[in-house]
Amino acid sequence: MTASEFASYRPPDEPRRRRRRRDGARPGSGRGRGPRRPGGADGSREMPVVPDAEFTSYYGRPIVKPAPWGGDIAAYLFLGGLAAGSGLLAAGAQLTGRPALRRVGRFAAIGSAGLGTVALIRDLGRPERFANMLRTIKVTSPMSVGSWLLAGFATSAGVAAAGEVDRMSAGRLPLGPLRPLLRQADGAAGIVAGALAPGLAAYTGVLLSATATPTWNEARDELPFLFAGSAALAAGGLAMIATPRAEAGPARGLALAGVAADLAASGVMERRVDPAIAETLRGGSAGEMLRASQALAVTGGIGTLLAGRSRTAAVCSGAALLAASVLTRFGIFEAGMASARDPRYTVEPQKRRLERRRAAGITDDSITTAE
Repeated sequence: MTASEFASYRPPDEPRRRRRRRDGARPGSGRGRGPRRPGGADGSREMPVVPDAEFTSYYGRPIVKPAPWGGDIAAYLFLGGLAAGSGLLAAGAQLTGRPALRRVGRFAAIGSAGLGTVALIRDLGRPERFANMLRTIKVTSPMSVGSWLLAGFATSAGVAAAGEVDRMSAGRLPLGPLRPLLRQADGAAGIVAGALAPGLAAYTGVLLSATATPTWNEARDELPFLFAGSAALAAGGLAMIATPRAEAGPARGLALAGVAADLAASGVMERRVDPAIAETLRGGSAGEMLRASQALAVTGGIGTLLAGRSRTAAVCSGAALLAASVLTRFGIFEAGMASARDPRYTVEPQKRRLERRRAAGITDDSITTAE
């Protein structure tokens, strides 16, 4: 009998040690069993038919659908934070009698809120889609709550900025009988904008973490604090650039608080998230932006300590803080999009979570079962 025609496809035999049979005969001597055919052609040796398992997904497609957002949303994340921080700073300046700082904060708030709304509408495609989000309010939806926060903040900031323009023009605006009403309303509007500012600064972090995008969802505990800190340092940096040093003390304090919150939240986030998710925060373009952001935040924070004595230090530090905030928002945005494109960042954290639940003895629910 000749060897099987498929024998040539078998892997080569591993060398075996010759040993005597119990009856004293050597293998292949003709006693007992017949001699083995070389290469296992008689089917005596099984060959593996299943290859080693490698991680993949169906047709290499993402498991989580990436969010259908572009650069306009990343810009909106930054502009919304800048608007919120500026509105809070303007309200504080209003209460402490700093007219120059109040004016800068109000104009920055309405300008950033307006540009952010434009960026949001550009991403939505049609302006009426934004109006449709205001038809109802759903307190369990970050998108719904955020839309109302943005609308309320922009309206209040707009009234406060209009009052500021009227004062700067010495009452020459053709307001007619509306001028007394505006003079009475702009102060209250500035306070309302300041009250809505913290929610506007943090809600975008809640919005991102409420999605199924692996990096954003994994960092859900830190993102609101990170975005609030980023908003504070951005608003403080802009006010340091545009406000005289004599009135910029609160801006410097807000900037330093923002730097501390930003760096603390970033550090906690990178240590707490799953090791696979941490790769998205450290590698690629997202990692480069986030490292540059932290370096600029530290540099701007050190410069802020000297900004009270030097106008040049104030301008340079403020610019560094603004750039740090931009890079933080774009870096977090890109890290999330990268994690959604690669199935590995969905599956590996899930496996580790299941292992931890099994180790804790949680095996009696629909999520974890005993092996």
